[in-house]
Amino acid sequence: MPAHRLARRRHRDRGGVTVEAAIAMSAFALVLAMTLGGAMAVADQVRCLDAAREAARLTARGEQDRALAAAKRIAPQNAEVTITMNGEHIEVHVSAAPAGGLLPGVHLHAEAFAVREPGG
Repeated sequence: MPAHRLARRRHRDRGGVTVEAAIAMSAFALVLAMTLGGAMAVADQVRCLDAAREAARLTARGEQDRALAAAKRIAPQNAEVTITMNGEHIEVHVSAAPAGGLLPGVHLHAEAFAVREPGG
């Protein structure tokens, strides 16, 4: 192939490589953001579960005020904590949005149940 044709061909391909690199970097950034969002959502789900369990345990011991405060401290920021007592049965519901808002449409939710302790 003559040298002038090779030079023209290289000149035409130069922009294509830039576009491909930009698309690849954008895809990589999207995958990274989704992975980090998923990891943060898993961590927040564990925090919701821990908060619900601790609140149920403290409520069963008769310490409902401490239970609500502890659950709010353990749960992710802006989580909703609901403690329901029906006779001896205690239900705690904790719900929150995943941190960072990187996963729209994902809602975190945990429940714990307990039975009131004697004398509690």
